[in-house]
Amino acid sequence: MALFANALHLVTPAVFASEGGGFHPPSISDFFPDVVLFEGTPFAMNRIMIIRVIMTLLLLLLFWLGTRKMRVIPTRGQSITEMALDFVRVNIAEDLLGKVDGRRFLPILTAIFFTILAFNITGIIPGFNIGVSAVVGLPLVLAIVSYATFIYAGIKKSPGNFFKNSLFPSGVPKPLYIIVTPIEFFSTFVLRPVTLTLRLLMNLLVGHLLLVLFFSATNFFLLEGEGLFKLFGVGTFAVGFAFTLFEILVAFLQAYIFTILTGVYIQLALAEEH
Repeated sequence: MALFANALHLVTPAVFASEGGGFHPPSISDFFPDVVLFEGTPFAMNRIMIIRVIMTLLLLLLFWLGTRKMRVIPTRGQSITEMALDFVRVNIAEDLLGKVDGRRFLPILTAIFFTILAFNITGIIPGFNIGVSAVVGLPLVLAIVSYATFIYAGIKKSPGNFFKNSLFPSGVPKPLYIIVTPIEFFSTFVLRPVTLTLRLLMNLLVGHLLLVLFFSATNFFLLEGEGLFKLFGVGTFAVGFAFTLFEILVAFLQAYIFTILTGVYIQLALAEEH
């Protein structure tokens, strides 16, 4: 019940308003809900953590059901699963890395894409009502995984030259390395994981705040507005609904962009000059 009440609070905050009613806009506290399970233990879980667990189990279940009985003539479930997996394989892995390296790094790219997609789409699922990628922990972990894969690919390809070629690019006059090397270090080894984290985090965070703002306003105008002010509720609901559809696109695009950037970084690490 606490989980359901917290979910309702994000969509209809006026219902849970303090005495006197009024419009209550979304706030950053939405992303830090109270603990609802195992409070006081190392396994304490709030609503966001519970949603992550649910979506992880659902993702594993769907792929298990789609691949448990593979047939030459695929079933509908197998066909859908193969189409989903082929999207990452063809459009990201093999397109960027070629067939050999594409298949080599396909598992990590596939895991990143579908994890982000599943955790993003929760923002428009009734009862969840928040994209759980909008809390910095998850984007940061995924950025570290992407960064570690990039470093691994480079060291595996050229154990002795990866860092040298990354920090001291060929063709640059030696005196200019004083300027070029710090820039290369910052852009390659600091900026990349930071930008991956912030891009995913901020898109989902802003999307959630806007959705809550529109539907909170709808709730306020329809339930507390008087006379013609109720018509504003129709407008805010229409904008909120349109933005919900847009959030579906954002959920997919952010998963795609994060995964393709990971593929690009791996491609750069595998480049011949390394």
